[in-house]
Parts: sequence; structure tokens; C-alpha cells
Amino acid sequence: MTNERRVLVHPDKSSLAGSVAARFLTKLVDVISDRGEATVVLTGGTMGYAILQAVNESPARDSVDWSQVNFWWGDERWVPRGHPDRNEVQSREALLDHIAIDPARVHAFPASDDGLDLDAAAAAFAAELAEFATDGAKLPHFDITFLGVGPDGHIASLFPERGGIREEGNTVISVRNSPKPPPERLSLTLPVINSSDRVWLVLSGPDKAAALGLTLAGVSTIEVPAAGAQGRRKTLFFVDQEAAAEVPENLTTPGLFWTGEDV
Repeated sequence: MTNERRVLVHPDKSSLAGSVAARFLTKLVDVISDRGEATVVLTGGTMGYAILQAVNESPARDSVDWSQVNFWWGDERWVPRGHPDRNEVQSREALLDHIAIDPARVHAFPASDDGLDLDAAAAAFAAELAEFATDGAKLPHFDITFLGVGPDGHIASLFPERGGIREEGNTVISVRNSPKPPPERLSLTLPVINSSDRVWLVLSGPDKAAALGLTLAGVSTIEVPAAGAQGRRKTLFFVDQEAAAEVPENLTTPGLFWTGEDV
């Protein structure tokens, strides 16, 4: 099994979202044809929303049999169910409420008003992951995992120099005192993220340029968590020109893993 790592650069945020959406739809059709279903881990944030919105607006949207797609999330803010800050709520607004999905295939993190404390919620979601594992595995078969990347290089709710990015034993962690509000969150751990066949990282804007440069330079995962993201088959960085601005020239050499076109 190959592990390909590539950077795909687009002129701006709009074209970036549209390109990722088109690739996503094509890949879902292929995966469902091969496996009978597809499993996707969604992300939140501005680009996560923009991509799902672009999927919803695509003429090819209904080429996918959405009833055969399983949805999970990489992390979630510890706020009440239905709160607009929840990644789940944003994903539903952008796409999920507009397509024919099977509710049983949508696996949202617990919410702060579900009657569980934060640690119990992490344990409950870990148990759900195990419940839907296949073929004797400990986790579901993830086909595509989307990740946003923060200006500090964090992915999901795994932050630099924090315990979460070091976690290897648990599949789900509770996060307290997050450097980014809200302070309490739930997150998949890096080994779970890296169990995915494909990891797609999406970065847009000048505030992401330093994080992208450090990630591609191979700095410590503890210092820049995005540097540790690696799909089993393929790792793709979808970026716009502004996010690519600070990448060292030696890392943009064609043939290494850099390309200016989404081919």
C-alpha cells in the first residue's frame, strides 16, 4: 500500500472549496462502488463549512448514494446540542440537512446537555467507534478524514505541546483549557486520524502560511500537530496561494510532493 503525500495549490478560497468538493464527490462514488459504502470524518471551521456548502451546490451532488455514507467528526466543542458552534450543526446546515442520509449512519459527538460529563462523553464516543469497527478492527474503516489546520498547526482539538497530541492509548480524549475557545472539547487522537485511508488537510489564508511551512518542513508533531497527520494511502494538502506564501522554496520542488495544479 502506497503512502502518497502531495500539496495542491489553488488561487483562492472559493476555487479551493470547489476543487475539494469535486474531488470529494468523485472519490465517494468510487469508494461506494468498491466497498458498498463510504466512511468520512468531517471537520469544522470556515473551510470545512465552505467545502460542504460547495458539495451541496454542486450539480454532481446527487451522483452519490448518500444513504451509504457514514459520517463522523474529528472533534467537537463541548456546548449544548443544537448550539451553532457545534461542528455537527454547521455540517448539517451546509450539507447533511439537504441530502438523503441514513440517520443511523451519522455519528455525532455527545453534547454538554446530554447528561454526561466530559470524560464520560469521551468514553461513550470511544465505545461507539469500537461498536462500528469491522473485521476485528478497533475502529471503523475511515475512507476520508478531513482536517482543518489552525495558525498554530493544531488539527482536530490536538494542540501544540499539550497532552492530547501525545495520546496513543485512547481513541477519544476530553480537552480542557483549550488555547482556542471554547475551553472544553472532545477529539479523536492522532492514531485514529492516521488510521484513515486518506487524510485531507485544507488550509486557506495568510494566517495559515507559517503552519503549512513548518508542517512540510517536518518539524516535531508535538510542536506542530499537523506535521504528524498521515493517511494510510494518501495525505493531501489542499491550500490556496495565501497559505502557500511562506513555504520554503526547497519544499516546492515539483516531483517532491508539491504541485501547482489539482491533477
